[in-house]
Amino acid sequence: MAEQSERYDWGRRYGWLFAAVWLFYLGEPVGALSKHPDPVWRVVGLVAVAAFGVSYLLMVRLASLVRNSPVRTRPFVARAALGIATMLVLFLLQIPGAGAHALSCLVYVAAFGMVALPLPAGITLAAFLATLAEALPGVVPGWRDNGYGLAVLLGSLATWGIRLATLRQNRLVAAQQEISDLAVQNERARIAADLHDILGHSLTVVAVKAELAQRLLDVDVERARKELADLEGLARDALSDVRSTAMGMRGISLPGEIAAAREALAAANVQASLPGAADEVPSRNRELFAWTIREAVTNIVRHSKARHVSVVLAAQSVEIVDDGVGVSSQNGNNGQGLAGLRRRAEALGGKLTVGGRADQPGFRVRVEVPS
Repeated sequence: MAEQSERYDWGRRYGWLFAAVWLFYLGEPVGALSKHPDPVWRVVGLVAVAAFGVSYLLMVRLASLVRNSPVRTRPFVARAALGIATMLVLFLLQIPGAGAHALSCLVYVAAFGMVALPLPAGITLAAFLATLAEALPGVVPGWRDNGYGLAVLLGSLATWGIRLATLRQNRLVAAQQEISDLAVQNERARIAADLHDILGHSLTVVAVKAELAQRLLDVDVERARKELADLEGLARDALSDVRSTAMGMRGISLPGEIAAAREALAAANVQASLPGAADEVPSRNRELFAWTIREAVTNIVRHSKARHVSVVLAAQSVEIVDDGVGVSSQNGNNGQGLAGLRRRAEALGGKLTVGGRADQPGFRVRVEVPS
Protein backbone atom coordinates (compact mmCIF):
# COMPACT_ATOMS: atom_id res chain seq x y z
CA MET A 1 0.00 0.00 0.00
CA ALA A 2 2.90 2.36 0.67
CA GLU A 3 4.24 1.71 -2.83
CA GLN A 4 0.82 2.38 -4.33
CA SER A 5 0.57 5.63 -2.34
CA GLU A 6 3.98 6.72 -3.63
CA ARG A 7 2.92 6.06 -7.23
CA TYR A 8 -0.29 8.00 -6.64
CA ASP A 9 1.58 11.00 -5.19
CA TRP A 10 4.07 10.94 -8.06
CA GLY A 11 1.25 10.91 -10.64
CA ARG A 12 -0.61 13.67 -8.86
CA ARG A 13 2.45 15.91 -8.66
CA TYR A 14 4.15 15.25 -12.00
CA GLY A 15 1.51 13.70 -14.25
CA TRP A 16 0.85 17.08 -15.84
CA LEU A 17 4.42 17.08 -17.17
CA PHE A 18 3.67 13.94 -19.18
CA ALA A 19 0.52 15.59 -20.51
CA ALA A 20 2.44 18.78 -21.34
CA VAL A 21 4.72 16.85 -23.71
CA TRP A 22 1.80 16.33 -26.09
CA LEU A 23 1.08 20.04 -26.33
CA PHE A 24 3.64 20.31 -29.11
CA TYR A 25 0.82 19.32 -31.48
CA LEU A 26 -0.62 22.79 -30.79
CA GLY A 27 2.31 24.10 -32.81
CA GLU A 28 0.22 23.54 -35.94
CA PRO A 29 -2.50 26.09 -35.08
CA VAL A 30 0.14 28.43 -33.66
CA GLY A 31 2.01 28.32 -36.96
CA ALA A 32 -1.18 29.02 -38.91
CA LEU A 33 -2.17 31.88 -36.60
CA SER A 34 1.25 33.53 -36.82
CA LYS A 35 0.80 33.82 -40.59
CA HIS A 36 -2.76 35.17 -40.48
CA PRO A 37 -3.02 38.65 -42.07
CA ASP A 38 -5.66 40.00 -39.66
CA PRO A 39 -3.87 41.11 -36.46
CA VAL A 40 -7.07 40.96 -34.36
CA TRP A 41 -7.83 37.32 -35.10
CA ARG A 42 -4.14 36.52 -34.95
CA VAL A 43 -3.87 37.84 -31.37
CA VAL A 44 -7.23 36.35 -30.32
CA GLY A 45 -6.24 33.00 -31.74
CA LEU A 46 -2.81 32.94 -30.10
CA VAL A 47 -4.29 33.90 -26.72
CA ALA A 48 -6.95 31.19 -27.18
CA VAL A 49 -4.26 28.59 -27.93
CA ALA A 50 -2.32 29.55 -24.80
CA ALA A 51 -5.47 29.49 -22.68
CA PHE A 52 -6.41 26.15 -24.21
CA GLY A 53 -3.05 24.64 -23.21
CA VAL A 54 -3.37 25.97 -19.65
CA SER A 55 -6.95 24.73 -19.37
CA TYR A 56 -5.95 21.30 -20.62
CA LEU A 57 -3.15 20.99 -18.06
CA LEU A 58 -5.48 22.13 -15.26
CA MET A 59 -8.03 19.52 -16.28
CA VAL A 60 -5.35 16.83 -16.36
CA ARG A 61 -4.30 17.91 -12.87
CA LEU A 62 -7.93 17.60 -11.78
CA ALA A 63 -8.30 14.15 -13.35
CA SER A 64 -5.15 12.91 -11.60
CA LEU A 65 -6.90 13.34 -8.26
CA VAL A 66 -9.47 10.64 -9.07
CA ARG A 67 -7.71 8.58 -11.72
CA ASN A 68 -7.49 5.59 -9.34
CA SER A 69 -11.21 5.53 -8.66
CA PRO A 70 -13.71 3.73 -10.91
CA VAL A 71 -16.46 6.09 -9.66
CA ARG A 72 -16.75 9.66 -10.94
CA THR A 73 -18.54 11.82 -8.37
CA ARG A 74 -21.03 14.44 -9.45
CA PRO A 75 -18.92 17.46 -8.40
CA PHE A 76 -15.93 16.10 -10.31
CA VAL A 77 -18.01 15.35 -13.43
CA ALA A 78 -19.48 18.85 -13.25
CA ARG A 79 -15.99 20.43 -13.10
CA ALA A 80 -14.79 18.18 -15.92
CA ALA A 81 -17.78 19.12 -18.08
CA LEU A 82 -17.12 22.80 -17.39
CA GLY A 83 -13.48 22.34 -18.38
CA ILE A 84 -14.49 20.57 -21.61
CA ALA A 85 -16.93 23.36 -22.44
CA THR A 86 -14.20 25.95 -21.80
CA MET A 87 -11.75 24.14 -24.09
CA LEU A 88 -14.39 23.90 -26.82
CA VAL A 89 -15.04 27.65 -26.61
CA LEU A 90 -11.29 28.31 -26.89
CA PHE A 91 -11.21 25.94 -29.87
CA LEU A 92 -13.93 27.99 -31.59
CA LEU A 93 -12.00 31.21 -31.00
CA GLN A 94 -9.06 29.76 -32.92
CA ILE A 95 -11.05 28.85 -36.01
CA PRO A 96 -11.21 32.37 -37.64
CA GLY A 97 -7.42 32.66 -37.59
CA ALA A 98 -6.21 29.02 -37.75
CA GLY A 99 -8.95 27.45 -39.89
CA ALA A 100 -8.80 23.65 -40.14
CA HIS A 101 -5.57 23.58 -38.14
CA ALA A 102 -7.63 24.32 -34.99
CA LEU A 103 -9.16 20.83 -35.26
CA SER A 104 -6.08 19.42 -33.52
CA CYS A 105 -7.54 20.76 -30.26
CA LEU A 106 -10.35 18.22 -30.51
CA VAL A 107 -7.84 15.41 -29.88
CA TYR A 108 -7.07 16.84 -26.44
CA VAL A 109 -10.75 17.36 -25.59
CA ALA A 110 -11.71 13.81 -26.58
CA ALA A 111 -8.75 12.27 -24.75
CA PHE A 112 -9.55 14.16 -21.55
CA GLY A 113 -13.24 13.23 -21.81
CA MET A 114 -12.37 9.52 -22.01
CA VAL A 115 -10.38 9.80 -18.79
CA ALA A 116 -12.53 12.19 -16.75
CA LEU A 117 -16.15 11.50 -17.70
CA PRO A 118 -18.20 8.40 -16.98
CA LEU A 119 -17.42 5.88 -19.69
CA PRO A 120 -20.72 6.18 -21.66
CA ALA A 121 -20.43 9.98 -21.70
CA GLY A 122 -16.75 9.81 -22.67
CA ILE A 123 -17.46 7.45 -25.57
CA THR A 124 -20.33 9.64 -26.78
CA LEU A 125 -18.17 12.77 -26.67
CA ALA A 126 -15.27 11.07 -28.47
CA ALA A 127 -17.58 9.76 -31.21
CA PHE A 128 -19.15 13.19 -31.68
CA LEU A 129 -15.79 15.01 -31.87
CA ALA A 130 -14.33 12.41 -34.25
CA THR A 131 -17.36 12.80 -36.54
CA LEU A 132 -17.12 16.58 -36.32
CA ALA A 133 -13.40 16.61 -37.16
CA GLU A 134 -14.03 14.33 -40.10
CA ALA A 135 -17.10 16.18 -41.44
CA LEU A 136 -16.08 19.86 -41.16
CA PRO A 137 -13.31 19.77 -43.83
CA GLY A 138 -15.88 18.49 -46.29
CA VAL A 139 -18.43 21.24 -45.69
CA VAL A 140 -16.28 24.31 -44.90
CA PRO A 141 -14.77 25.92 -48.03
CA GLY A 142 -10.97 25.97 -48.06
CA TRP A 143 -10.55 23.36 -45.32
CA ARG A 144 -8.51 20.30 -46.16
CA ASP A 145 -8.92 16.88 -44.56
CA ASN A 146 -5.70 16.23 -42.66
CA GLY A 147 -6.93 13.15 -40.81
CA TYR A 148 -8.05 14.90 -37.63
CA GLY A 149 -11.03 12.56 -37.27
CA LEU A 150 -8.73 9.54 -37.18
CA ALA A 151 -6.44 11.35 -34.72
CA VAL A 152 -9.37 12.02 -32.39
CA LEU A 153 -10.41 8.36 -32.62
CA LEU A 154 -6.91 7.01 -31.96
CA GLY A 155 -6.32 9.43 -29.07
CA SER A 156 -9.61 8.41 -27.49
CA LEU A 157 -8.84 4.70 -27.84
CA ALA A 158 -5.38 5.20 -26.31
CA THR A 159 -6.69 7.02 -23.24
CA TRP A 160 -9.53 4.48 -22.93
CA GLY A 161 -6.94 1.69 -22.83
CA ILE A 162 -4.94 3.58 -20.20
CA ARG A 163 -8.09 4.03 -18.14
CA LEU A 164 -8.99 0.34 -18.29
CA ALA A 165 -5.43 -0.71 -17.47
CA THR A 166 -5.39 1.61 -14.47
CA LEU A 167 -8.69 0.28 -13.17
CA ARG A 168 -7.55 -3.33 -13.55
CA GLN A 169 -4.27 -2.57 -11.82
CA ASN A 170 -6.15 -0.94 -8.96
CA ARG A 171 -8.42 -3.97 -8.64
CA LEU A 172 -5.37 -6.23 -8.57
CA VAL A 173 -3.73 -4.12 -5.87
CA ALA A 174 -6.97 -4.14 -3.87
CA ALA A 175 -7.22 -7.94 -4.22
CA GLN A 176 -3.61 -8.36 -3.09
CA GLN A 177 -4.25 -6.13 -0.10
CA GLU A 178 -7.36 -8.15 0.76
CA ILE A 179 -5.36 -11.39 0.56
CA SER A 180 -2.69 -9.86 2.79
CA ASP A 181 -5.31 -8.76 5.31
CA LEU A 182 -6.88 -12.23 5.31
CA ALA A 183 -3.46 -13.80 5.88
CA VAL A 184 -2.92 -11.51 8.87
CA GLN A 185 -6.37 -12.37 10.23
CA ASN A 186 -5.76 -16.09 9.78
CA GLU A 187 -2.40 -15.84 11.54
CA ARG A 188 -3.99 -13.95 14.39
CA ALA A 189 -6.72 -16.59 14.63
CA ARG A 190 -4.10 -19.35 14.65
CA ILE A 191 -2.11 -17.65 17.41
CA ALA A 192 -5.30 -17.08 19.39
CA ALA A 193 -6.23 -20.76 19.04
CA ASP A 194 -2.73 -21.83 20.11
CA LEU A 195 -2.86 -19.53 23.12
CA HIS A 196 -6.27 -20.92 24.02
CA ASP A 197 -4.98 -24.49 23.83
CA ILE A 198 -1.88 -23.68 25.88
CA LEU A 199 -3.51 -21.55 28.54
CA GLY A 200 -6.75 -23.48 28.79
CA HIS A 201 -5.21 -26.63 30.18
CA SER A 202 -2.20 -25.03 31.88
CA LEU A 203 -4.27 -22.60 33.93
CA THR A 204 -6.67 -25.37 34.88
CA VAL A 205 -3.81 -27.51 36.19
CA VAL A 206 -2.30 -24.47 37.94
CA ALA A 207 -5.58 -23.85 39.74
CA VAL A 208 -5.93 -27.52 40.73
CA LYS A 209 -2.36 -27.77 41.99
CA ALA A 210 -2.64 -24.50 43.88
CA GLU A 211 -5.83 -25.71 45.55
CA LEU A 212 -4.17 -29.03 46.40
CA ALA A 213 -1.08 -27.33 47.85
CA GLN A 214 -3.29 -25.11 49.98
CA ARG A 215 -5.07 -28.15 51.43
CA LEU A 216 -1.77 -29.94 52.07
CA LEU A 217 -0.21 -27.08 54.02
CA ASP A 218 -1.93 -28.25 57.21
CA VAL A 219 -1.44 -31.97 56.51
CA ASP A 220 1.83 -32.62 54.67
CA VAL A 221 4.16 -29.63 54.35
CA GLU A 222 6.79 -31.50 52.33
CA ARG A 223 4.28 -32.65 49.77
CA ALA A 224 2.80 -29.17 49.65
CA ARG A 225 6.25 -27.81 48.87
CA LYS A 226 6.62 -30.36 46.07
CA GLU A 227 3.28 -29.36 44.63
CA LEU A 228 4.30 -25.69 44.78
CA ALA A 229 7.58 -26.51 43.04
CA ASP A 230 5.66 -28.36 40.32
CA LEU A 231 3.31 -25.43 40.12
CA GLU A 232 6.24 -23.06 39.57
CA GLY A 233 7.70 -25.25 36.83
CA LEU A 234 4.31 -25.59 35.15
CA ALA A 235 3.80 -21.83 35.21
CA ARG A 236 7.25 -21.21 33.72
CA ASP A 237 6.66 -23.77 30.95
CA ALA A 238 3.27 -22.28 30.14
CA LEU A 239 4.79 -18.78 30.08
CA SER A 240 7.53 -19.98 27.74
CA ASP A 241 4.98 -21.52 25.37
CA VAL A 242 2.85 -18.37 25.44
CA ARG A 243 5.83 -16.15 24.66
CA SER A 244 6.94 -18.40 21.85
CA THR A 245 3.47 -18.40 20.32
CA ALA A 246 2.67 -14.71 20.81
CA MET A 247 6.02 -13.51 19.46
CA GLY A 248 5.73 -15.70 16.37
CA MET A 249 8.99 -17.53 17.07
CA ARG A 250 9.91 -20.37 14.75
CA GLY A 251 10.88 -22.62 17.63
CA ILE A 252 9.03 -25.88 18.09
CA SER A 253 6.73 -26.44 21.09
CA LEU A 254 5.52 -29.71 22.57
CA PRO A 255 1.83 -28.72 22.94
CA GLY A 256 1.88 -27.40 19.39
CA GLU A 257 3.32 -30.66 18.01
CA ILE A 258 0.72 -32.71 19.88
CA ALA A 259 -2.03 -30.58 18.34
CA ALA A 260 -0.40 -30.78 14.90
CA ALA A 261 -0.05 -34.56 15.21
CA ARG A 262 -3.74 -34.86 16.03
CA GLU A 263 -4.69 -32.93 12.89
CA ALA A 264 -2.21 -34.75 10.62
CA LEU A 265 -3.25 -38.23 11.77
CA ALA A 266 -6.94 -37.39 11.48
CA ALA A 267 -6.37 -36.11 7.95
CA ALA A 268 -4.57 -39.41 7.13
CA ASN A 269 -7.51 -41.38 8.55
CA VAL A 270 -5.35 -42.84 11.33
CA GLN A 271 -6.90 -43.46 14.75
CA ALA A 272 -4.66 -41.85 17.37
CA SER A 273 -4.29 -42.00 21.12
CA LEU A 274 -2.52 -38.79 22.13
CA PRO A 275 -1.71 -37.19 25.49
CA GLY A 276 -4.02 -34.41 26.52
CA ALA A 277 -1.27 -32.31 28.05
CA ALA A 278 2.48 -32.04 28.45
CA ASP A 279 2.63 -30.48 31.90
CA GLU A 280 4.71 -33.22 33.50
CA VAL A 281 7.53 -32.89 30.95
CA PRO A 282 10.39 -30.67 32.17
CA SER A 283 11.37 -27.68 30.06
CA ARG A 284 14.74 -29.20 29.10
CA ASN A 285 13.03 -32.21 27.49
CA ARG A 286 10.15 -30.48 25.73
CA GLU A 287 11.91 -29.51 22.51
CA LEU A 288 13.44 -32.97 22.04
CA PHE A 289 10.11 -34.69 22.65
CA ALA A 290 8.38 -32.28 20.26
CA TRP A 291 10.89 -33.15 17.50
CA THR A 292 10.38 -36.84 18.26
CA ILE A 293 6.62 -36.60 17.83
CA ARG A 294 6.99 -34.54 14.66
CA GLU A 295 9.45 -36.97 13.04
CA ALA A 296 7.51 -40.09 14.05
CA VAL A 297 4.15 -38.74 12.89
CA THR A 298 5.68 -37.56 9.61
CA ASN A 299 7.02 -41.05 8.92
CA ILE A 300 3.70 -42.64 9.90
CA VAL A 301 1.73 -40.43 7.53
CA ARG A 302 4.20 -40.87 4.66
CA HIS A 303 5.37 -44.46 4.92
CA SER A 304 3.85 -46.68 7.58
CA LYS A 305 0.32 -47.37 6.24
CA ALA A 306 -0.71 -47.59 9.88
CA ARG A 307 -4.32 -47.55 11.06
CA HIS A 308 -3.69 -46.98 14.78
CA VAL A 309 -1.10 -44.86 16.59
CA SER A 310 -0.41 -44.39 20.27
CA VAL A 311 1.73 -41.64 21.79
CA VAL A 312 2.80 -42.18 25.38
CA LEU A 313 4.35 -39.17 27.08
CA ALA A 314 6.17 -39.18 30.42
CA ALA A 315 8.51 -36.83 32.22
CA GLN A 316 11.67 -38.54 30.91
CA SER A 317 10.45 -40.37 27.81
CA VAL A 318 8.17 -40.29 24.81
CA GLU A 319 7.12 -43.29 22.76
CA ILE A 320 5.19 -43.45 19.50
CA VAL A 321 3.87 -46.86 18.50
CA ASP A 322 1.92 -47.76 15.36
CA ASP A 323 0.65 -50.91 13.68
CA GLY A 324 2.16 -50.15 10.27
CA VAL A 325 5.24 -51.28 8.39
CA GLY A 326 7.46 -48.47 9.72
CA VAL A 327 10.27 -46.91 7.72
CA SER A 328 12.78 -49.75 7.85
CA SER A 329 11.76 -51.06 4.46
CA GLN A 330 12.69 -47.77 2.89
CA ASN A 331 15.17 -45.91 5.02
CA GLY A 332 16.00 -48.32 7.82
CA ASN A 333 17.50 -46.57 10.80
CA ASN A 334 19.57 -44.29 8.63
CA GLY A 335 16.90 -41.81 7.58
CA GLN A 336 17.96 -38.18 7.77
CA GLY A 337 15.11 -37.29 10.12
CA LEU A 338 15.85 -40.15 12.50
CA ALA A 339 19.60 -39.47 12.33
CA GLY A 340 19.00 -35.87 13.31
CA LEU A 341 16.67 -37.01 16.08
CA ARG A 342 19.35 -39.36 17.40
CA ARG A 343 21.86 -36.49 17.54
CA ARG A 344 19.40 -34.37 19.47
CA ALA A 345 18.76 -37.16 21.96
CA GLU A 346 22.46 -37.85 22.47
CA ALA A 347 23.11 -34.14 23.06
CA LEU A 348 20.91 -34.43 26.16
CA GLY A 349 22.41 -37.74 27.18
CA GLY A 350 19.35 -39.60 25.95
CA LYS A 351 18.78 -42.65 23.81
CA LEU A 352 16.74 -43.19 20.65
CA THR A 353 15.21 -46.59 20.04
CA VAL A 354 13.73 -47.29 16.61
CA GLY A 355 12.43 -50.56 15.22
CA GLY A 356 9.69 -53.13 15.02
CA ARG A 357 7.89 -54.61 17.98
CA ALA A 358 8.66 -58.19 18.99
CA ASP A 359 5.25 -59.05 20.38
CA GLN A 360 3.11 -57.83 17.48
CA PRO A 361 3.31 -56.13 14.07
CA GLY A 362 4.13 -52.47 14.09
CA PHE A 363 6.85 -49.92 14.60
CA ARG A 364 8.11 -48.00 17.59
CA VAL A 365 10.03 -44.78 18.10
CA ARG A 366 11.12 -44.12 21.65
CA VAL A 367 13.30 -41.41 23.17
CA GLU A 368 14.37 -41.64 26.77
CA VAL A 369 16.54 -39.19 28.70
CA PRO A 370 18.05 -39.54 32.16
CA SER A 371 16.36 -37.75 35.03
